[in-house]
Amino acid sequence: MEKQIIETDFEKAKKWASGEYIDDDLLLLDQLAGAPFPTEPRRMNFILMGLCTNGQVRYRVDTEEYTVNPGEVIIVSERHVVDNYSASPDLQGLCMMVSVTFFQEIIQNVSDLSALFLYSRTHPVMRLTQHECDVFKRYFYAIRERINDTNNHFRRDLIRTLMLAMFYDMSNVIYSFRQMSSGRKYRADEIFAQFIKIVEANCKHERRVSWYAQQLGITPKYLSETVKQVSRRTPNEWIENYVTLEVRVLLKTSTKTIKEIAKELNFANQSFLGKYFKEHAGMSPSEYRKS
Repeated sequence: MEKQIIETDFEKAKKWASGEYIDDDLLLLDQLAGAPFPTEPRRMNFILMGLCTNGQVRYRVDTEEYTVNPGEVIIVSERHVVDNYSASPDLQGLCMMVSVTFFQEIIQNVSDLSALFLYSRTHPVMRLTQHECDVFKRYFYAIRERINDTNNHFRRDLIRTLMLAMFYDMSNVIYSFRQMSSGRKYRADEIFAQFIKIVEANCKHERRVSWYAQQLGITPKYLSETVKQVSRRTPNEWIENYVTLEVRVLLKTSTKTIKEIAKELNFANQSFLGKYFKEHAGMSPSEYRKS
């Protein structure tokens, strides 16, 4: 009998173990040995980053089995299904869970998204050097200290800044990991990587899946099947994600009017942008800018 996949959000994750958190945006755990992680299939609605410091932990991410040993980090992106979790009695490690919304708040530039969280979709476990482990730990404890500093008016801004710096350091780890890896790349991985690169460069003015398929020299059907196979998302979902992220960044980091942003992102008018953004972000552009 096929197991039912349970959607897992921050409210459920908070019950796994005691840890420090900010609302439903960021959760830090440093006592993994006693955490009652579920063994039934769970679809993650957030991003998980964990560093194993002692013992061993096993996961099934989608259909692949992974073992995480001391000195290795695991990154599980949202919408992936985690199952068959088991750990040795001496497990120790650090774990961060970040909501997609908070992650998008942190990102300053759309291209920052790529290196870390796209590569990790097909290579979720990576070995770190001792120096890289120490860097991860320093970020973890610095962020935890800021979470507990509830009297600091700029607490959330400080945490966002520390998280962004950590993402860059982790992206550098992945860059080095990719440089050292000599294994052959699967065709599906190559197509997905090329697709995302083209989306990054062109999502401001092009949102048709057929156009991206044409740039890659393949049919829209083949592109859709391949992207869904690798990422568990459709090409349309990726395009919408990048367009919405571009709007978020422009609203957050520029003084451009919503009408100017609509023109820059090739929307017919301000009203079309407003409807599109509200559908994907849950609020209007003006509400997001005020928030």
